[in-house]
Amino acid sequence: MLIIGERINATNKKVARAIRERDSLFIQGMASAQIAAGADYLDVNAGAGGSGNEEDLMEWLVDTVQAVSNKALVIDSAEPKVVEAGLRRCQDRTAIINSITAEPRRLEALSPLVVDYDAEVIALAMDERGIPDSTEGRINACDRIAQRLTALGIPLHKILFDPMVLPIGVDSKVGITTLNTLEQIKSRYVQARTTLGLSNISYGLPNREIINRMFLIMAMYAGLDSAIVDPLDSKLMNSIKVGEMLLGRDSFCKDYLAAHRRAQFKE
Repeated sequence: MLIIGERINATNKKVARAIRERDSLFIQGMASAQIAAGADYLDVNAGAGGSGNEEDLMEWLVDTVQAVSNKALVIDSAEPKVVEAGLRRCQDRTAIINSITAEPRRLEALSPLVVDYDAEVIALAMDERGIPDSTEGRINACDRIAQRLTALGIPLHKILFDPMVLPIGVDSKVGITTLNTLEQIKSRYVQARTTLGLSNISYGLPNREIINRMFLIMAMYAGLDSAIVDPLDSKLMNSIKVGEMLLGRDSFCKDYLAAHRRAQFKE
């Protein structure tokens, strides 16, 4: 299970202020903490920082994080120019574009960047009308994205499909729809990988952490390969460790037992 650390995101007020003020120590501390907690990738979202040019902010953010990390970065922006600004600064390492959709203009604008920068890409199961209610609609969006990317010579293993998850407090069926979509993606695109913005499932509900942890285990069973999460949430990370063991991905429970010896599971 690959962990994409989500904390360097300008939707967080403290992070937005740090980006706006070019506070490299704050950003680098957040990057280092996520890596120490087990992050395999780091998502970087410069937002608009409240002022200034987002392209410049993204360049600064990528440079700042790379100064203390050799992890691959996930370049997170809705603007193709900002994505490209981040990709240009990545130092001889694979980056992941977050994200592409089946919406024609976005698909056409971002697809060439995957080729030009030999990047990987998160593909959201949504189109110009938004997130489809049904599994069938989401798979159709994935098909459109896959057709476009593979036509450009991009192999499926460079695509991370996100089946999309909506708040279950709004519609009690959204969890099942996401899990069904995950299963179909894994059977339809065997070489591709999957990812998920986990915390959306619990939005607006109390005890969000419990909901997130339970849904994560269910998603892992359905075929989830990676997740965009907070690696500093130790209980969530412990749930991943247990899930890997229960799903037969931890030979002789070695990783679980090693974590136990480190007292990782103590409350």
